[in-house]
Amino acid sequence: MVTYLDADLAPTRNTGQIKLYGPEAFEGMRNACALTARCLDELAPIVKPGVPTETIDRFVFEFGMDHGAVPATLNYRGYTRAVCTSINHVVCHGIPDAKPLREGDIVNIDVTYILDGWHGDSSRMYPVGTIKRAAERLLEVTHECLMRGVAAVRPGARTGAIGAAIQSYAEKERCSVVRDFCGHGVGRLFHDAPNILHYGSANEGVEMRPGMIFTIEPMINLGRPHVKVLSDGWTAVTRDRSLSAQYEHTVGVTDDGCEVFTFSPAGLDRPGLPG
Repeated sequence: MVTYLDADLAPTRNTGQIKLYGPEAFEGMRNACALTARCLDELAPIVKPGVPTETIDRFVFEFGMDHGAVPATLNYRGYTRAVCTSINHVVCHGIPDAKPLREGDIVNIDVTYILDGWHGDSSRMYPVGTIKRAAERLLEVTHECLMRGVAAVRPGARTGAIGAAIQSYAEKERCSVVRDFCGHGVGRLFHDAPNILHYGSANEGVEMRPGMIFTIEPMINLGRPHVKVLSDGWTAVTRDRSLSAQYEHTVGVTDDGCEVFTFSPAGLDRPGLPG
């Protein structure tokens, strides 16, 4: 049995109940998510061949500190970095290190800032130098999957409509949807109810209601959907080593649709744009 409750009355933990947020919360999320989007914009000229991902991690940490925000991943369940950097066949949760990016790589950078208690969560793909057409196409398909998922958000529909929109497009484009990870409720908590699957049927899932806030973050593979987690306990990779891509927005359900909190202020959150 799914229950919904006023977020102001909810305990500050994930109880499985779906929190419904009011105008003040939406304003807090706007601020936190805008900072995350600005950071992702600032990273565009930094991501280039020869730059190690630990440089990206340091920038994300310092940018947050300079703006009164804390990276949510830092010391989260033992994770020791301020950001996740997932390269090529890494699906998600790639750990920044000293290895330099190479010409032709694609990298997902996933940033979540906590600002005034609110979590702003977003990720984008970045081409490293000139990338192959297959990689370029994967970025285009994945971003379109995200935006089709966003377009399915409206009160009265079920969360399965998001997954159905994503899966139908991805598979039509001969790509696959990762099943092992999903979007999630977000707000005062980093990960909250409900889970947002990126596949399924439109009549599945919970009813979307005004005040719900969650992420949509499809991971799309050029090959098969299967993944495995490496021995570090975090890094998830495609089993067939095919390329994987991900884009993520945080959205709030409104009376007549949704508000996307994490759009790029500079319009840099779409593939194929210069950094």
